[in-house]
Amino acid sequence: MGKVKVGLLFGGKSGEHEVSIKSAQAITKGLSVGENAEKYEVIPIYIQLSGVWLGGETAKNVLKTGISFHDDNNSSPQWQFPDECNQVQVWFPVLHGPNGEDGTVQGLLTLMQVPFVGLGVLGSAVGMDKIAMKNAFAQVGLSQVTYLAVTRDEIFSGACGFSKLCDGIDTTLGYPCFVKPANLGSSVGITKVRTRSELEKALDEAASLDRRVIVEAGVKAREVECAVLGNDNPKASVIGEITYDADFYDYETKYTDGRANLIIPADIPPHIATKIQEMSIKAFQALDGRGLSRVDFFYIPETEEILINEINTLPGFTALSMYPQLWEASGVSFPDLVDKLVTLAMNN
Repeated sequence: MGKVKVGLLFGGKSGEHEVSIKSAQAITKGLSVGENAEKYEVIPIYIQLSGVWLGGETAKNVLKTGISFHDDNNSSPQWQFPDECNQVQVWFPVLHGPNGEDGTVQGLLTLMQVPFVGLGVLGSAVGMDKIAMKNAFAQVGLSQVTYLAVTRDEIFSGACGFSKLCDGIDTTLGYPCFVKPANLGSSVGITKVRTRSELEKALDEAASLDRRVIVEAGVKAREVECAVLGNDNPKASVIGEITYDADFYDYETKYTDGRANLIIPADIPPHIATKIQEMSIKAFQALDGRGLSRVDFFYIPETEEILINEINTLPGFTALSMYPQLWEASGVSFPDLVDKLVTLAMNN
C-alpha cells in the first residue's frame, strides 16, 4: 500500500496568513519524521492573500522559506485548483481565521467529498462567530462573562443612537471591558477599554472590521486552556496557563517569542483541572466537534469560579502554540498528534 497523500492547505486570505505558514511548517515536519515518513506524503497547497491556490514549487518554497508569495501580475485565476488537488486523499487545512476556520473552506472540502482534519461546517462556523459561540455555550449551561452583542448599524446609527448604546454598555458592563469583532481570530481587532472615549473609539474600529461586534465585561482572573482531541469520544489534555506582561493577550503577544509564558501543567487544584477538562469536552460537543479544538477559560482562584472564554476550532500549530504543547505534556508527541488527527479525519 502506498503512502497516504495529505493535502496541506495553508496561507489564506485572513490576517493570520503568516501564522498559517508557520503552523504548516511545523505540521509538515511532524508528518515527515519517524514512522510518519513511511505513512504520509505531504502535498502542500498554498493560498495567496489574493485567494489564488498554488501548488508545486511555489507552495514548497513558501513552506521552506516561511515567506509568503505575492503574484503581482495576478496571472493565476482565483478558485482554479492546482492539479495536485486531484491526488489528495485527506486534507489538513491549516487556515486560521476568516476564510479558513469559519466553515467556508470546510464546506468546499465537504463538496470535494474528501475527508479533512477538524470540525465540519456547523462547528467551524459557530466556533468562529463569537456571538453564536456564546449562545451555544449558554444552551449547554457553561458559565461565561457578562457580554452584549451589537451590530454595525447600532454603532453607526447617529449621535443619539450611539450615545444610548454606549450608555447601555456603561451600565451593564462597566470598565474595563473588551470590544471584539465577532468573526476575527488571534485577538485581531480586540481592544481593552477603560473609559467612555476609549469605548467609542473601539466600537468604531471593531465595526469597520465586522458587521457584528461583541462587548465583554473585564474580569480579573487567570487564563487557562485545555486541548481536546477526538471524534465521538474526545479526550482532554492537561491544563495550561498563559501569563504575560502585556495589557492583554493580543496578537503581538501571542505570536512573538518571549512575550508570553506558557505554564504546563498549570498550578491549579486537581478538582479544578478536572472541571475544566469536563467543561472543555462539553463545549467541544456543543459544536458537534471532531478532530481538535483548544478551549480557553478564565479561572478565579478566590471563588474557584471557572468561566469559559472561547473555543478555537483550528488552534495554532506553531512552535509557540499551546495546543501541541498541551498534548506533549499529556504524553502525545507532535508527530503522534498530527498522525492521530489525520487518522481521525479518515475514520470520521
